Amino acid sequence: MTRSLVLLRHGRTAWNAERRIQGQLDAPLDDVGRAQARAVAPVVGALAPTLVWSSDLSRAQKTAEAVAGECGLAVRTDERLRETCLGDRQGITHDEYAERYPDEFERFRLGEWDGIPGGESTAEVGVRMLAVLGDVLAGLGAGETGVVVSHGAAIRIAVGTVLGWDPATVFTFRGLENCGWVHLVEVEPTGGDPWSGWRLLAYNRTAP
Repeated sequence: MTRSLVLLRHGRTAWNAERRIQGQLDAPLDDVGRAQARAVAPVVGALAPTLVWSSDLSRAQKTAEAVAGECGLAVRTDERLRETCLGDRQGITHDEYAERYPDEFERFRLGEWDGIPGGESTAEVGVRMLAVLGDVLAGLGAGETGVVVSHGAAIRIAVGTVLGWDPATVFTFRGLENCGWVHLVEVEPTGGDPWSGWRLLAYNRTAP
């Protein structure tokens, strides 16, 4: 009767296809992204979640609505589930980034996003993601599953924070595919930390 969490990345946007940096800007799903959301909905829905939370950005919210529709659930949005804020680099393409700020772009490409002007640090994202996931857990009973729809970097940081990994370990995980998900399961807690008993079951699963 252990609980589980499914952390699902949103479907594709036109900005994803253009390799344009989104961060917390609100780019909507494109046709491919909507198809991805429709495809993943019954697969994640088959896990019988009892709640669905989502980032309030439309690409995540629309993906969450597809999943929730499979389960007869309503989506609860929370801005703490937004993507990492990438400050002054939001809205530019990867090619533009590489041309203007080559050294910084190389770190960005490797997943090391700390120090971007106007952006959030990995630690800051970890704090807010851990807090909102704690609120999700408060709504789960024994044996229940919660679905959380968020964004690629935010989910990766959340996984590392939940499992107590150092940032260097987090950066070794490749980014999630659009509508890829992470599955975390709870085993017997080993101490006072409510996350001490959580384990990674799967990373970057995708629908057929």
